Amino acid sequence: MVAIGNFFFRHRNWLFIVFYAALFLPSPTLFPATVDLWSIGIGLTVTIVGQLVRGLTIGLAYIVRGGKEGKPYAEGLVTEGIFRHCRNPLYVGNILMLLGVGILANSLYYVAIMIPLFLFIYQAIVLAEEDFLRNKFGSGFDAYCKDVNRWWPKISGLSSTLSSMSFNWKRWILKEHTTQFIWLIGIALLLLINHPNLTGNNPECRNTWLIGSLSGLTAVYVLIRFLKKTGRFSAE
Repeated sequence: MVAIGNFFFRHRNWLFIVFYAALFLPSPTLFPATVDLWSIGIGLTVTIVGQLVRGLTIGLAYIVRGGKEGKPYAEGLVTEGIFRHCRNPLYVGNILMLLGVGILANSLYYVAIMIPLFLFIYQAIVLAEEDFLRNKFGSGFDAYCKDVNRWWPKISGLSSTLSSMSFNWKRWILKEHTTQFIWLIGIALLLLINHPNLTGNNPECRNTWLIGSLSGLTAVYVLIRFLKKTGRFSAE
């Protein structure tokens, strides 16, 4: 599994493109048209919770971890913030975000096939990362693993963690604006294309909302990129 995880880690940026595109493939529905609002309500709730998990993780104690020469890499072992309660909160957030938009797409194939596949890939990637961290940090990482679950968050002490740390909202925006842009674009497309009843089954009304929402989101994204590049907006 470590070898499989290292392979997917090298190509992890392509994973989201593939799984994002799969949202728009034809599929039998999870919910019948008579209860279409269920897919909207449940889907939005789950995907927003996923983004909240990512936001809290990054805003409280950002982990400087990524790839170096196509392999897992970490400058240090971060155990603060949400990492006190879950070893992989960013991945948990990603899983919830994808599951939520899959439900929002009302796609049976996505929820039944793509999400389990995504879970398998993430499990392999995490095992590869843990192999690296164990080799680098030794007993310190083993002690951390004994105290904190790999996937299931430990709720006890969460309120203390949140109250004892300050949320860096600027860092959250700077680190997450691309992810948020892609995520919100997907939500807008799924709501307006997969749920035509929201615009009264009127293509002209749907197109107006599509153009307006996509234009607005793009304008905000470009503004943040500009402010970041020119140094007018920083996390410090």
